Amino acid sequence: MTVLITCPPMLKSIGEFRPIFEDRNIELICPEVVQTLTEEELITLVPQVDGWIIGDDPATARVFAAGKKGKLKAAVKWGVGVDNVDFKAARALDIPISNTPARFGEEVSDVALGYLLSLSRHLHQIDRKVRNGIWHKPPGISLTGRKAAVIGFGNIGQATAKKLTAFGLQVSVYDPFANANEEEKRHFVFDSLDNVVSNAQFLIITCALTPDNRHLINDHVLALLNQGSYVVSVSRGPILDEAALVRALERRQVAGAGLDVFENEPLTLDNPLHKFDNVIFGSHNGSNTIDAVRRASLKAIEILFTYLKN
Repeated sequence: MTVLITCPPMLKSIGEFRPIFEDRNIELICPEVVQTLTEEELITLVPQVDGWIIGDDPATARVFAAGKKGKLKAAVKWGVGVDNVDFKAARALDIPISNTPARFGEEVSDVALGYLLSLSRHLHQIDRKVRNGIWHKPPGISLTGRKAAVIGFGNIGQATAKKLTAFGLQVSVYDPFANANEEEKRHFVFDSLDNVVSNAQFLIITCALTPDNRHLINDHVLALLNQGSYVVSVSRGPILDEAALVRALERRQVAGAGLDVFENEPLTLDNPLHKFDNVIFGSHNGSNTIDAVRRASLKAIEILFTYLKN
């Protein structure tokens, strides 16, 4: 039996997991992956394997159809986000498939708070200046009493909202599908998108990407923020209209942004966001801690073995 792994964090730690597969006489295929493989590469590889642990690759209907014509029996999407995987196509082909939900809320929310703290106190800019011999002392803003808008109240959004309150921020949440308990309703304000964003000092995007929320955060929404606000995105890049963010940065409606994700990844050198020194770039790395990678990988392996009956 053969398993393909295309998830970069899991691949980087594959030495830890390889014995689990060897004990079951399973051969691993571990290609070099920076972010994703192409659809054509996957169409070549996937039919050769019995199981597939998917990263952020384009797991399309074409890929699953090719896999079904070959050996593919089951797949698992490593992690929470599933926008890159055509689950409907896989299931129509009778290919068992799942993701590993609720694995990274704490880790990704930590990164969101890291961006927020750095932006509010210009820590990234101070570091750059001091490294160049400039004793830079820009004034920041205090967090206590200011409004933070959290977009999405899933595992990541819930963890983010709780941590924001620890810093004294007033937290408003937009999530039309939120199933908040009574305690959460006491601590956070749940409202429409416009009301949640209006006059917020911080906008933090934590929701999953769906066909309905591409460019949910657009010119209209960004204009509702406080003048000189900050935007943090740690979920999926296409939820934020990057062209609209560029316009908001140019007119200083938005004073800075922390972006772990982008509309197109990896970020290219010709992206107009590069011209702003008040934007912090990430590498879609919010979930990548030793602990979280181990936790999600072991769960992915467990699910896959169940499907493969191994």
